[in-house]
Amino acid sequence: MRAYRGQMSDNQPIRRSLPEKQKQLRDLKETLGAMKAHTSPALKESIRKRIAQLEAELTAAPVLKAARKQQDGTRSARPAGGGAGRRSGGLQTRS
Repeated sequence: MRAYRGQMSDNQPIRRSLPEKQKQLRDLKETLGAMKAHTSPALKESIRKRIAQLEAELTAAPVLKAARKQQDGTRSARPAGGGAGRRSGGLQTRS
């Protein structure tokens, strides 16, 4: 089956908003706390690793947001025009 344009493939990370990341962090911490003693150490370690990644993303989020706002403010506005660079005129037919 062919992919259509704009389709999310398995190779792309899922983009989550700030509230979604916060919820995921709470859920992972709750899951880690509810694990039994006989739970696989590899599973526990992978959850701890993901918690650390999310915490790093959440602490960096306000800094990144401020940097984006600053970039947006310094960008020059695109000139409004009637499609500069496009061919002018109507349909042309060959004789």
